Amino acid sequence: MARQRHRRWLLSAVVLTVVAAVTTVAVRSADAATIVQGTWYNLVNVNSGKVMEVTGASTADGATVTQYSSNGCQCQQFRFESAGTGWWRIIARHSGKAVDLWEWNTADGAEYRQWPISSGNNQQFSVQNIGDNIQLINRHSGKALEVWEWSTANGARISQFTDLNGANQQWRLVVAGTTTPTNTNPSTSWPTKSGDASVSGTIKVSGTLDGGMKRYCCIGDGGQSESQDPMFELANGATIKNVIIGAPAGDGIHCLGTCTIQNVWWEDVGEDAATFLGTGGGTSYVIGGGAKSASDKVFQHNGNGTVNISGFYVENAGKLYRACGNCTNSYQRNVVVDNIIAKSTKVIAGININWGDTARFTRITVYGSATICDKYKGAPKGSEPTHVGSGADGVNCFYSASDITYR
Repeated sequence: MARQRHRRWLLSAVVLTVVAAVTTVAVRSADAATIVQGTWYNLVNVNSGKVMEVTGASTADGATVTQYSSNGCQCQQFRFESAGTGWWRIIARHSGKAVDLWEWNTADGAEYRQWPISSGNNQQFSVQNIGDNIQLINRHSGKALEVWEWSTANGARISQFTDLNGANQQWRLVVAGTTTPTNTNPSTSWPTKSGDASVSGTIKVSGTLDGGMKRYCCIGDGGQSESQDPMFELANGATIKNVIIGAPAGDGIHCLGTCTIQNVWWEDVGEDAATFLGTGGGTSYVIGGGAKSASDKVFQHNGNGTVNISGFYVENAGKLYRACGNCTNSYQRNVVVDNIIAKSTKVIAGININWGDTARFTRITVYGSATICDKYKGAPKGSEPTHVGSGADGVNCFYSASDITYR
């Protein structure tokens, strides 16, 4: 293969210095100035532009470490934990487990998986600066962490190889979610309002609106008409929090770009609780809060990018999330659903596999029964999408049996 020919050429060119080079790798001190402890990072491969992740957001011991398009999943976020002077462990945010050189293998091509944190050298790395990028050298093997065979595909494995300074062995550290509120556990207890706020038309929000748990009411007719105005319109980057939305709620909240919806409660969804319209990529967050009585769906995703839903409670709904199946423009859309409670809800998420949508699920508690991931073939505007199946597949729908609890 091209990669192997490239490597053989490089190795022959430096045959007299290979041993010295490997020795140098083993003794170089890590550049701790690169790392901020306690910060969550996306590790972006310089060759592929994709991020390191634990496959399928698995929390299991031995789950593989691969690369995937960035989608906001906590399985793509890692922090560096000091393992002693000059050495670092890499800890996955969603599982709390370490990136581990599997079975202490020192061979080229040995894979990485996640494993509970230990004192083993196979979980320790030196961090080398290469311009604006870094390289990670395993303490046990002295070899570089890389994307195998220079792959640019989603799901390509993370492995090790002799240090050749290849772009597939270099990573960019991108701070992930440091300005995003932390996750909260879902509450099934409806909050008590602190007061009332009368609404006569759409409230436009830029920056942050903190409602102080006031009940905002009312707008629209409470029906399913898609022509209703939203109660709130959030500008790109805006945040709305601590709000109770009374019924009728019109078309809920419209996010024009990325947004954060924190601790917002819908008494009766009506049409949609929130619609995500932004087409500039990025991640919008729904953190905490809850919604009741959505005969169709709670969250509608018409734009692109990722919607991250965590700590949320939904009751008596058709779907918690739906990636639009027949909007004017077709996009790849991603959803990450973590730590939610669903009662009397038919479907957690519906996506369109022909457009490459993905849905990832962890810590889902279902009261009764629910389809976790419905798959459709999206259609042009004016046509209806076709239902083509449901369930985890490791391509579009990611979860395991341990991620779902039925009560």
